[in-house]
Amino acid sequence: MTIKTIGVVGAGTMGSGIAQVFAQAGFSVRLIDVSEPMLDRARATVERSLTRFVDKGTLSAEDRDQTLGRLRPATALDDLAAADYIVEAIVEDAAAKGALFTSLGAIAGPEVVLASNTSSISITLLGAASGRPERVLGMHFMNPVPIMTLVELVRGQATSNQSMQIAFDLCAALGKTAVEAADYPGFISNRVLMPMINEAIYAVMEGVGTPEAIDTVMKLGMNHPMGPLTLADFIGLDVCLSILNVLQDGFGDPKFRPCPLLRRMVAAGHLGRKTGRGFYTY
Repeated sequence: MTIKTIGVVGAGTMGSGIAQVFAQAGFSVRLIDVSEPMLDRARATVERSLTRFVDKGTLSAEDRDQTLGRLRPATALDDLAAADYIVEAIVEDAAAKGALFTSLGAIAGPEVVLASNTSSISITLLGAASGRPERVLGMHFMNPVPIMTLVELVRGQATSNQSMQIAFDLCAALGKTAVEAADYPGFISNRVLMPMINEAIYAVMEGVGTPEAIDTVMKLGMNHPMGPLTLADFIGLDVCLSILNVLQDGFGDPKFRPCPLLRRMVAAGHLGRKTGRGFYTY
């Protein structure tokens, strides 16, 4: 099938970024969210992002305006009935995603692939909820989506080869590099990343080093572009906690036990950049 219209559900940071890259690549994008203010904020975010590319000379003003013209915000899920491919980017909650995939399975055309931007939740479970498990896969973009080139494609237990190939082809059209991962908790990226972040938080809690010292060691000693605590603040400490809980529940291994300091900071509402305070002040 020829894919021309992309549906994106969820107008938060990830959803707006995903909508932007598809629109930049020439696709018509229907961005869905239950909140009108979220949709307005997402459109403004996309416009600011595109304008930065214009200011850097990597995008023309005409291309920016054409990209914005391909972005169509809406609040009704039924607006996705005409979509050729759908990406879900709502809150990282298994029950909420499962309910959405049940609805999408009823709304979308039978040949449409349903992709989830989840960073840790089982694609197999979402596929079962949809009623079309062979056409459900994970399409995990990295943040910030317009800049980061990696997409982690996750194959559920029943995901077909055809569905995976469609996703690989779309990633190529976006100029992204796709890597396939199996449907295990955390996939590849977060199964490796989150234990490192968690251990860095333990090191802070136990007084091994300050956040600045730990991040400096990882940047200068391990050649990481940013330290694990800066990265945790960027991701959101609540998101980190959610992923670690999925890893611990999925594997039953104590090595994934979230650090008590992380739990305490999330309970206090110190979630990182988005709240102005995490391991650093913003």
